[in-house]
Amino acid sequence: MHTLAPEEIELKKKQAVLERLKDRLADREEEMADLRAELDQFEAQYSMQVGRLYADLDEIEAEIAEEEFKLVPDDEEIKKKAEELRRRAEESAKRAEEAAAHGSTSWQPTQEAKKAYHNLARTIHPDLALDPAEKEKRHSLMAQLNNAYASGDQTALNKLVEDFRNSPDHVKGDSVGDELIRSIRQISQVKKRLKVLRDEKLAAELSELFVLRAKMLAEMAEGRDMIKQIAARTVVQIRKSERRLANLRDVNKAAEEYVKDKYGMDISAFRQPPQ
Repeated sequence: MHTLAPEEIELKKKQAVLERLKDRLADREEEMADLRAELDQFEAQYSMQVGRLYADLDEIEAEIAEEEFKLVPDDEEIKKKAEELRRRAEESAKRAEEAAAHGSTSWQPTQEAKKAYHNLARTIHPDLALDPAEKEKRHSLMAQLNNAYASGDQTALNKLVEDFRNSPDHVKGDSVGDELIRSIRQISQVKKRLKVLRDEKLAAELSELFVLRAKMLAEMAEGRDMIKQIAARTVVQIRKSERRLANLRDVNKAAEEYVKDKYGMDISAFRQPPQ
């Protein structure tokens, strides 16, 4: 019966610890991948139902400010306000367009996809590599894995699993001492990555988007559609702003017509909004 040397005993202990950490790391990576996808899905849903309305409201508010500027074209404060609201309207419109172009509300990973993600993340994680070149290679693989998982591409997930399983990098012939040092370093790297993931999760859970999503889910549990309610309130606000804009336009039009009738001057060219 072979008696294990002290370094072999220590190696077995470290390898057992590493195996448990690999599972925990794969779980945390999967958890964060799910959370990122869920927040992206919620942001897309929110943007498509409410973001477009906010963009419309911002555009109307910018036009209101520009009409107010026409009334007092020498007022620098009103000019700055008009310029700022115009920039905000342009940014809101851009965000709404991006959400409409890239948003998706259909993400839902299958159990098969979750299993494939866990198994591969456990094996190819960059923080299990010690060689810089191998670490860089694994970063690329991990990015492919996350993309395939987020898009629900089971075929791509399966191919990544198969390609890595057949990789020559799995062939090893190192001494016990080398394996022990490798395991110790891998454990250290995995623990560091776990800390990064904890920090990322905490930051995500403190974000405005996460809080809003949590509130929406709580409202849904009570049978209420929070996003629909927000959209309805925004529509009411848009209608009020539209009426205000129409009134300001009527005032400005009347002023221009008065000057034209009384003095024969067209002052519209001198009352353009700031660019």
